[in-house]
Amino acid sequence: MRRICSAFHVNASRPLTCRLPAAAWAQSAMALSWLVAICAGANLAQAETWGQKLGYPADKKVLILHADDIGMCYEANQAGKAYLSANQIQSAALMVPCPWYNEMADWYKDHAELDLGLHLALTSEWRWYRWGPVADRAKVPGLIDKEGYLWKSVQAVAANASASEVEAEVRAQVERAIAKGPRPGHIDTHMGTLYARPDYTRAYMKVAEEYHIPAMVIEQTPEISERFRKQGYPINDETLQLNKEYKLPKLDDFFSAPEGKTYEEKREKFFELVRSLKPGITEIIFHPSVESEGLKKITNSWQQRVWEAQMFADPEIQSFFQREGILFTNWKEMMRRFDAKEEKAKPATGTLEKSK
Repeated sequence: MRRICSAFHVNASRPLTCRLPAAAWAQSAMALSWLVAICAGANLAQAETWGQKLGYPADKKVLILHADDIGMCYEANQAGKAYLSANQIQSAALMVPCPWYNEMADWYKDHAELDLGLHLALTSEWRWYRWGPVADRAKVPGLIDKEGYLWKSVQAVAANASASEVEAEVRAQVERAIAKGPRPGHIDTHMGTLYARPDYTRAYMKVAEEYHIPAMVIEQTPEISERFRKQGYPINDETLQLNKEYKLPKLDDFFSAPEGKTYEEKREKFFELVRSLKPGITEIIFHPSVESEGLKKITNSWQQRVWEAQMFADPEIQSFFQREGILFTNWKEMMRRFDAKEEKAKPATGTLEKSK
């Protein structure tokens, strides 16, 4: 399409003269108009966001405020339950291998309408507070460090675990969650490990499609691809092709809640982030936890997590969302819209019978 459009490039430094007969000129003008319309349509289609595809207004910013690391510790569960019960955030993800997963999974049984997904964990990063795999250890030896836990870093996973081991562990976590019930609303990746290697990403998307549970996948525009490359993600032709072939709905963009030296600075940076967003569906992740001495012993990031357990109940943030005209969604709502659109696009049975 770009080649067709470029065929009508005009050199502005030379006058354009026309010696065509009137009828021929009319036909040429009609052809030009037709091609311009096709090019314009292609540009519009290319610019269509996932927000538009799923029926949201083209000019609206649609947010998913998403709590990560739920189930990691009781303090995270407390924060997640408070936010979700008050409808102050839209989504959260549970870490199946972690000690406090079962408590949150039981709570989910009584709140099945909410969007609780899985924060697929292939790492166990803290110094003293650690966990191992869900899968049979004999089937995933490459995921386990010398102390018997999941590796502490993404780099260690990528250096030691095969894609088949990663897929086995992802399936084990999904299966345990389904057995616990209710069905997870989505899946995503702790510490970005499932984007560390293309074969990991392939396994991640394969499981998502097989179970019809949407994965946290971001539409790869050139701008977004370049941003994630700078963050160290190995985005290449293979990963871009995987993204293109992925069959379930995607995000238009993705960010983490910014850090701050004070709560006020953190809140102001969050306002700046939301103001900078383009229309479409953006997920903003954060890691809320209620303050405790136990939390302080788990992670040095406890202060940011405590502030993140306060932010979205803050009346100033609630008022900000209203002033900015922000819309909200979650993965379950996205899938309802996606499935309805897919169903509507199917040919009617009667039409198929007539064509036989």
